[in-house]
Parts: sequence; structure tokens; C-alpha cells
Amino acid sequence: MRRLPVYLVLDTSGSMSGEPIEAVKVGVQALVSALRADPYALETVFLSVISFGSQANQTVPLTELMAFQMPELKASGSTSLGEALALAADRIGTEVQKTTTDSKGDWKPLVFLMTDGGPTDDWRKGLAKFKGAKTGMVVACAAGSAADTTVLREITESVVQLDTTDSSAIRAFFKWVSASVAVGSQKVDGGGEVKTIQELPPPPAEINVVA
Repeated sequence: MRRLPVYLVLDTSGSMSGEPIEAVKVGVQALVSALRADPYALETVFLSVISFGSQANQTVPLTELMAFQMPELKASGSTSLGEALALAADRIGTEVQKTTTDSKGDWKPLVFLMTDGGPTDDWRKGLAKFKGAKTGMVVACAAGSAADTTVLREITESVVQLDTTDSSAIRAFFKWVSASVAVGSQKVDGGGEVKTIQELPPPPAEINVVA
């Protein structure tokens, strides 16, 4: 079976503490529940969570939806975005099955990155490694006014912005991500892949697409 790997790369720095991090937890749980109820997603989607504060950690390795268990996410520390990108590249390199002469490998992974601030580490070094990874569509979300969309534009062409980091905005983002993953799983069922943000469901009012 060709899997559709989905990587959630989530900022858990100190500025996310309180309402934002709680909303992220609720959002991830809602996303998993929605995808479990979708027959296409249930069959193909495998989910991983990478969180980053002062360090980046893969809190959930690439896991099938029914076996997914919510990680313990705590907000603290600085914003090691570069380390998170490098770790994502590393995990994609080891977890995503490559196509061989005998069998087709996994579909290209979808990556959803969310951050509420600017990176505090050497993010370009991590970005160089990430650019070398074989990814499908990468969507970066700038949560709130302190997030640096200029940095995110260098990571991917598909950047969206939330005006605030309150719970309704963050929940709306995860709801849109789950709808986007569902579209991606239907696409691969038909033998295609999502390549541009225009192919995803239109984002709700809380989400602005950064042109």
C-alpha cells in the first residue's frame, strides 16, 4: 500500500503557552478524529508530529491514524525552526518509503508548518537540508502578528496567516488542514497528488493566504 505521509511541524516555544498551545492540542485531536472518519484518509494517511521550542523533537513518528496517540505538547523556550526543518528532512528521509524497481514507494509527504514567531537559530542551515528532502506540498502558517512571513516565504510558496493565536483561529487552521489532507488522500486514491494551494479547500475567514 502506498501511504500518504503527513508531517505536522508545530511551534511549541514559550510564546505559545496558555491558550495557543491548548488550541493546538484540540486542533490536532480534531484533525485526527476527522481523518479517522474519512475512508480515503483512513486507508492512506500516516501522521507524524514534530514540535520545536529550544529543541526540535519528533513527538510522534509516522503512524497510521488508528494507532495515533496524542503527544504531550508543552510550550517553552525559544524557536528552533532550523532544527525542526532539518529534523523533518531527516525523518522524511528515513520514514518515507522510496520507489524501487520492484514497488512504488509512498506518495510525497504533505508538510504543514505552524509558527507564531521568528526563528532563533540558524534556520537557513536547516532550510538547506529541508530543501533537499523529497516533499510534496508544504504549507506554512504564520500564527499571529509576530510570525515572520518573510522567512516562511523562503521555505514554501504556500504561506497562510492567522491574525491572532486565539483558540478559534488555531482550531480553524487545523480544521482546514484536515480538509486539505482529506483532499490529498482522495487525489492519491485517483493516482494524483496535490501540488498547489489552489487545489486545497478554500480556507475559512480566519486564514489569509499570503500572496
